[in-house]
Amino acid sequence: MTPAELATVMDHTWPAARQVQVGPCTLRIGAGGGQRVSATSLEGDWQEADLDAAEAAMDGAGQPRLWVVRQGQIALDAALAARGYRINDPVVAYAAPVEQIAAEVSPMAAFLHWPPLAIARDIWAEGGIGPARVAVMERVTGPKTAILSRADDTPSGAAFVAICDKTAMLHALEVRPDMRRHGSGAALLHAAANWARDQGAQVFSLVVTERNAAARKLYEKAGLQQVGGYHYRVL
Repeated sequence: MTPAELATVMDHTWPAARQVQVGPCTLRIGAGGGQRVSATSLEGDWQEADLDAAEAAMDGAGQPRLWVVRQGQIALDAALAARGYRINDPVVAYAAPVEQIAAEVSPMAAFLHWPPLAIARDIWAEGGIGPARVAVMERVTGPKTAILSRADDTPSGAAFVAICDKTAMLHALEVRPDMRRHGSGAALLHAAANWARDQGAQVFSLVVTERNAAARKLYEKAGLQQVGGYHYRVL
């Protein structure tokens, strides 16, 4: 998965409230939906004046001065560092053929539904995924579903998955702290892949912060492979 392909899938499966083009820079208006939908990106040829214009646009829109720097954007990274931007939340991207991640999951362990049930919203909220991020899910126009997991006959976790073209991307996987190590994360992952396969997707993907060792271990155990990454720069 190339950096451009990853960006396209993310923009379609976790969309900003709106986007504004400022020269070669894409300014995302996040409406409180977090860094992924609030970061400005840059494509193609650019000059320092383009960064000035983008910063002015961010300020004018009430957005934080936040950039996403994709793999290979060495010059942009250096220019932002020179302006005083610090690195924030390096992210790793994972992907694999969807058939490789699909696996049998009991309907008692994971339940597909849309719109999100109140209990799924509660689980997300407990993990810091509040209404503004649920609104991001609601903005997705392509195939999508929420998933609720259960362990020991108790709601244990929730996740969201959507499809762009033939690539599915998993977002917002959250398992309650007291319900971890009961298989709920794996159940959500495999149920998402099963749904994606049934929708005709060929690739299953996700992104996770570099520091989230527990989640990365789960994904790698399931067969997902690192395919790239990015980081943010913020003042």
